[in-house]
Order: sequence, then structure tokens, then C-alpha cells
Amino acid sequence: MKTSRLVALAALLLAGGTAAWFFWPRPDGTTRFQGYVEGYLVFMAPEEGGRIEELDVDSGDRVTEGRLLFSLDASVQTAQRNEADAKLQQARAQLANLRAALQRPEEIAVLEAQEARAQAQLDLSQAELDRQRTLFERGIAAKAQYDQARTAFERDKAALAEVQRQIQAGQIAGRSAEIAAAEAAVQANEAALMQTETRLAKRQVKAPSDAQVQDVYFRAGETVNAGQPVLALLPPANRRIRFYVPEPLLATVALGQIVGLSCDSCREGLEARVSFISGEAEFTPPVIFSEQERAKLVFRVEARPLDGADLPIGLPVTVTPTAAEPRS
Repeated sequence: MKTSRLVALAALLLAGGTAAWFFWPRPDGTTRFQGYVEGYLVFMAPEEGGRIEELDVDSGDRVTEGRLLFSLDASVQTAQRNEADAKLQQARAQLANLRAALQRPEEIAVLEAQEARAQAQLDLSQAELDRQRTLFERGIAAKAQYDQARTAFERDKAALAEVQRQIQAGQIAGRSAEIAAAEAAVQANEAALMQTETRLAKRQVKAPSDAQVQDVYFRAGETVNAGQPVLALLPPANRRIRFYVPEPLLATVALGQIVGLSCDSCREGLEARVSFISGEAEFTPPVIFSEQERAKLVFRVEARPLDGADLPIGLPVTVTPTAAEPRS
């Protein structure tokens, strides 16, 4: 029991000495903290599942805002959009038909010609009635002839009124209730068309901002579910420098403070602004970084074969670094 306590005490002293070596001021009077670059990835996923039809980027590519990242098969959504568009055109035609007159202009013209003929016949009947009335009053014509002329006048008068009513009825549009229902149908089909166009547009996923493609999880031809990430982006603003400060030195940093940065093969003069300070203490950082230990760290590097080199998978190769070329 006593031995285990001594071992634990020795481990604490060793950890404390190591932390003091990492964090306390150096002989030159400066205070340094070891940290690492952290990135908050943006996972790009479709809102609806489907088969990836086109993948326009790969790991390491830099993309600009609005650039197409990948697109899903949209045959079903295209058919739905076409169906909604056809229904909208049908609803608009029905509305236009209800708003128009019940009879076409050519039919109205025929009725107007009949009206003119009926008016002429009525004028003739009126003249004959007036003549027969005069003759009857003078005792020249019989009452039967006068009654016959009056009957013909009333007949022609009714015929003219019938034609005029036919013209008025032919110029009347559909009832207001039917027109209102047709207008509502047009609005509903417009909304349905907009919905299908939105679903069709979402089959193409574009970059929300300038970023670098960190990783690709699916390739063209594979099927993904709704909300399943296809690739991960790292916008420049999502990079962070994460480091750990011991409690006695916490007063040396503050939100908004400018701190200097340095690393192997980095240019001088790098700086960062403190944007977050934890409100709770942690016993130890997740990984102890030191100038001695970072030489043991390894990083994954990928290189794309040039000139269409068709190398078989699993072929051992030797990579010989050459002089670094400036980045474009």
C-alpha cells in the first residue's frame, strides 16, 4: 500500500516537473505555451438521399463560395417539376377560360347580325301597324287586319328582345365563385412548382464559403442518405490555435489579446488573437507537446500522380523530395 502511494507521488512530481518545464518562463524571460492547430470542419451533406451523380472536388482542393461540390441524381425530381409545371399551365388555362366570355367573338358577331335583322323586321312591323291603325280608325280596313298587324309587331318585338338577351348572356364571364376557385388552384399549383424546383436545386450541393476540402467520404456512383456527410470543408476562419495555460499564468492572457506564433519552417511574425478562454480548468492537456516530442510526430501526406500514371494499388514506391515549388 505504501509502495503504491510512493509510485503515485512520484508520477505526480514528474508530471508537475514536466508541466513546469513546458509552461514556466524561460531563462530569457519569455513565457511560452505549447499548442496545436485545430480546425472546425463543415460537413457537407444532402438534405435528401440519393446516388451521387457527380463529384466535382477532391481532398486538398480549394473551393470558392458557390462552387459546385457534388450533385445527386435528379431524374425523379425533374419529372416532378415537369408534372407540377403542366398542372400549373392547366390551371391557368381554366382560369383564363372562366374569365373570358361564354361565347367567342365570332359567335357574338352572328348574334349581332340577327339583332340587326330583327330590328329591321320590327321597324317594318311598326310601320304596318301604324298604317292599319289609321285605316281602321277611318273605317277603311277591317279590325281583323289591324289585329293581325298588331300581333306581327309584338312577335317581331319579342324576337328582337330574345336576340339581345342572347348577346348579353354570351358576353358574361364565369361566376365569381368559380373564378375565385380557379385563382386559388393557380396559386396552389404555383406553390407546388416552386417546391419541386427547390427540391431539384438542392440536388446540387455548393460551397457555402471559401474553404479547403479536407476529406471526401463518398465517391460518384455511391448512394448516401439524407444528412450523411459526403465531404468536409475547412474555411480559413474555422482554424484555431489551441494551447493550454497553467492556472498561475492565466492572468497573462485575455480575450482579444494578440499573441505571437512560431513553428518549424514557418515564417517569422505570425500572430493570433485570443478568442476563447475556458471557464473551467482541466487537469492536463489531451497531449503533451514539447520541442523534444514533436520530432516523433508524423503527418499524412498525399500526392497525385502526374501525366496519367496508372500505378496499381498496393505498389511499393519510394518518394524522393525535390526542391519545393512556390504555391500558385
